[in-house]
Amino acid sequence: MIGAIIYIIAIAAAVIAVLFILTFLVYFFNLDMKLTAMLAPLFDKHYDKIDRDKHL
Repeated sequence: MIGAIIYIIAIAAAVIAVLFILTFLVYFFNLDMKLTAMLAPLFDKHYDKIDRDKHL
């Protein structure tokens, strides 16, 4: 019984460590902004098609 609890805690700790490493890599290499910059032309194309009802 104790061994199963330790095993579950070890698995949870490994999952948390892997998630921490992944989020650190995203932060370190600024991958979220690189993905946003890659997707910006797609968003621009979509939002440029929308009719505007306000004129500046």
